[in-house]
This record gives sequence, C-alpha cells and structure tokens, in this order.
Amino acid sequence: MTFEELSEFTKDLKGLLKKYRTLNDDLGVVKQVLTTAPGARPPFSFRIDNLGLETCVVKVKKIACRALKGQGVNSGLRLVYAHFEKEEKIIFIELYHKNEKENEDRQRILTNFK
Repeated sequence: MTFEELSEFTKDLKGLLKKYRTLNDDLGVVKQVLTTAPGARPPFSFRIDNLGLETCVVKVKKIACRALKGQGVNSGLRLVYAHFEKEEKIIFIELYHKNEKENEDRQRILTNFK
C-alpha cells in the first residue's frame, strides 16, 4: 500500500502537530492498520456517501493520539482519505479535531477527485 497526501492535508497536519506532538507517530500506527484493512470499518470509520465519486472516501472517527492523555481512541481527531483499491493507494485528504470543525470539507474532496 502506498500513501500520499494532498497539500491541504499536509497543512492540516502541520497545524495540528503544534498541539499534538505525537501525531506523526500516531499516523504511523493508522497507516499500519490501513495497510491490512483499508476499507470502512464501523464504528471506527465509515464511507462518505453521496459524493458522486467512483473512489471510496472514508472518514476515520477513532484515532488514538497519545498527546491527548486519557482520551485513547476517543481523541476527537478525524481523518478523511480516499482509497484506490486497484492501485493499492491511499491519499490522505483531511485531518482535523472535531471541536474545531463539525464535518469534513466536501468541497476539498470534490475538487481533488472529480
């Protein structure tokens, strides 16, 4: 499995790393999990429907972040990615904390994958 990032994702990550210093390591764990099971797995993640895309776009709701002590997988961090099954590729689209933003940026998804 190969992993890529949109430039907007890289900007999201850079901003969040200032608050959550372990985030790079935590994303490494997420990548290991996605390598073996890249699809949606409720209740941890689910597919974002009604986008009109052929690509599978998944939102991960439960990411363990060690910088958020006592929160475990209920840290509030959200990750949105596109999974290209045939190419065995995942592109990270968005990363945010649920307190900063309510939902994923559908416009970002549609702009990059339509």
